[in-house]
Amino acid sequence: MYLGAIEAGGTKFVLAIGNEKGNIIEKTVIPTEHPDITMPKILAFFDGKGIERLGLGGFGPIDINETSPTYGQLQKTPKTDWVDYPLGAKLKDGLNIPIIIDTDVNVAAMSEAKWGNAKDVESCLYITVGTGIGAGAYFHGKTLKGLSHSEMGHIKVRRHPDDTYDGTCPYHGDCLEGIAAGPSLEKRWGKKGVELADDPKVWEMEAFYLAQALTNYIYILSPERIIMGGGVMKQKQLFPLIRKNVLEMLNGYVSSPYLTEKEIDRYIVSPGLTDEAGVKGALYLVMQ
Repeated sequence: MYLGAIEAGGTKFVLAIGNEKGNIIEKTVIPTEHPDITMPKILAFFDGKGIERLGLGGFGPIDINETSPTYGQLQKTPKTDWVDYPLGAKLKDGLNIPIIIDTDVNVAAMSEAKWGNAKDVESCLYITVGTGIGAGAYFHGKTLKGLSHSEMGHIKVRRHPDDTYDGTCPYHGDCLEGIAAGPSLEKRWGKKGVELADDPKVWEMEAFYLAQALTNYIYILSPERIIMGGGVMKQKQLFPLIRKNVLEMLNGYVSSPYLTEKEIDRYIVSPGLTDEAGVKGALYLVMQ
């Protein structure tokens, strides 16, 4: 049996054909453009491949309630071309197969729990820091859902004393995504993140914001592992800065062997599946 998988991100769509064992047989990447440009490319990739089900991990906000008449519809996303776009319905109509939908970060958390850097624990948090910031929580075999999916990238954090940047989020201005995602780095400092690699003040400020978020997630969700991916996190100097800030901000309040100088490197980690966490998670959605 062949299965389809899509990781729909703010910058790119990753499309894949896989099997019931979780092996990816074929994969391609296309840019996230206007739906009128992107959708025909998606349907063309899967056409004639004989897939029987499709898993979608989508950027959000997106309707993930299977009983909803707008299941799979994008909502008030910062990707303005995609606001209210019925992605799930378009895929189902175009491919004529069952589709299962969750968020891109939820499915990434699932795949890291199944095959990656959280397979030795019962719960984990997956955070992507790239074009946007999102986080998915996986606890004892299920992703965290309620009214909708979580929107951990849009929490408010305290401003760094040296930061006067207004923020890029069209809905909240200086929420976490608005002041710590890739576009905000470029607009604040006037250069892309890769061009700022040797400037320590850039990454000290970035770590200050991301560590605040992680500290809040630890207090509220208490995950057994935190995995950080996305384009911004390819700046490896961020990890030690974030770990140091998290320990200082917690100040010993949460008692766990993981939250110590000796073990923090095993607690806040990069993805074990590297850039395939999202698409492998979308495949895992339809393997179950």
